[in-house]
Amino acid sequence: MILAIETSCDETSAAVVNGTDILSNELYSQVKKHQRYGGVVPELASRLHADVIDYVIESALSKASVSLGDLTHIAVTSGPGLEGALMVGIAAAQTLANGLKIPIIPVNHLHGHIYAAEVSGELKFPLVVCLASGGHTQLIYMKEDLSFEIIANTMDDACGESFDKVARMLDLPYPGGPHIELLAKDGEVVVQLPHPIKHKPEAFSFSGLKTAVLQLTQSDHEYSNADIAASFQHTVADVMAHKLSLALDNYSANQVVLCGGVFANQYIRGVISDRLDGASCIVPPLHLCTDNAAMIGLAAAQYLNRFSKSAHFIECNTRLGVDFPKELQ
Repeated sequence: MILAIETSCDETSAAVVNGTDILSNELYSQVKKHQRYGGVVPELASRLHADVIDYVIESALSKASVSLGDLTHIAVTSGPGLEGALMVGIAAAQTLANGLKIPIIPVNHLHGHIYAAEVSGELKFPLVVCLASGGHTQLIYMKEDLSFEIIANTMDDACGESFDKVARMLDLPYPGGPHIELLAKDGEVVVQLPHPIKHKPEAFSFSGLKTAVLQLTQSDHEYSNADIAASFQHTVADVMAHKLSLALDNYSANQVVLCGGVFANQYIRGVISDRLDGASCIVPPLHLCTDNAAMIGLAAAQYLNRFSKSAHFIECNTRLGVDFPKELQ
């Protein structure tokens, strides 16, 4: 019975996960607090996490009808993310773990995004993961559970970050992804935008695409903002689908996993699925695409299956200041 805590960016979330069953998944979003700045302010994010973390944890336990005494582990995002924001979650996890005398499971945030897909169906190895979020854009090859080989990475901007910047150019609110998707429904794919490093299978690049949109918005042109949004969104989908096709030409895979906040975009999901030529494709449910604690709990369950008695697992608890019970070693 795992209590999972996620505070890597601007979402404060806690969930209770029993094995692979999600019993609760509570989330407090800071989006409205950051909108006036056009993006996440790290110091403000940290303070807002500290303000609500206790309430969110209590709510997760209540919704799951679970008491603190029922918990066997505390899972917490240990990175990557905003340092101050991460420390709020880690401090809460340390306090609970020490008080309850149960171990902490430090979880890589990106692993959480991947294992969120398990809710939609069984992962069939070997597989290729396309992970696209505000901070990362990667292709990852997995021969088996918890085996991660990065086969493509972004050379500059992350895919989600480019959505936020283009949204600002089009006078849309933060976060940019949902607003671009909504505006694009009223537009047509009529603007020719660049496809950077198209034939380089090991890398993504979005800075040139973002610059092209900026130059377009600053010039005399005949396109509506809806047309620009539709064309930008389509180009991103085309880039992702093309890179996945290159990866599948070089790696034997039974399945493609699409995960991360960018894949809350239904249009991008559809374009990629249509372009995969019948390859099996799995995507987390919409509510698990963006940051949440349930995905951290699901990844933690995988860690427990493999590492619960390993020296590394025990060392992580010692480093995080947890008095690891000897009977659990």
